[in-house]
Amino acid sequence: MGKTLKIKMIKSEIGRPEKQRKVLRGLGLNKLNSCVTLADTPQTRGMINKVIHLVSVEDIRE
Repeated sequence: MGKTLKIKMIKSEIGRPEKQRKVLRGLGLNKLNSCVTLADTPQTRGMINKVIHLVSVEDIRE
């Protein structure tokens, strides 16, 4: 199987630019401390890099 990433929103989107808010929604993160598990793809990594200061990322091997 492929690798997956566990992404957790650790800082609020309040006061952030609209682009960063859209990236968080695109990742599936709506509320503070919410977690999602996504496939490790270049597209996901690019989105994470745009909001790396707002999220924590953990690699999960399957």
